[in-house]
Amino acid sequence: MADASEYAENIKKYAKGYNQAAAEKIVGRLGIALRNRDSSIVACSDSVELDRIREKWCRGKLGLPHTQSELDAAIKAVCDQMSAEGGSKSRVTFYYLLAEQFGKLEALAG
Repeated sequence: MADASEYAENIKKYAKGYNQAAAEKIVGRLGIALRNRDSSIVACSDSVELDRIREKWCRGKLGLPHTQSELDAAIKAVCDQMSAEGGSKSRVTFYYLLAEQFGKLEALAG
């Protein structure tokens, strides 16, 4: 199983702060997906994947009631924020930044 500390430096490059407990919850929820390189990164060029992030992570796990266009704008903002990573955007960092953007880190950590 992956350890949140493996992602801490990458998260700290982009996040306003670092909530270790929230990062650990994200790593725990992603579980086995982090073992495979392909599923451990986010491809911002894949609209199907971005739709899945919106529905499964934003709506499902974070419980966000926002409109599709609001969630898509937030996802695009994270894609832009992490553009320096090229095609290797860490899924843990990506999900962390979405949770941070919507003020959900404390809820994840709790």
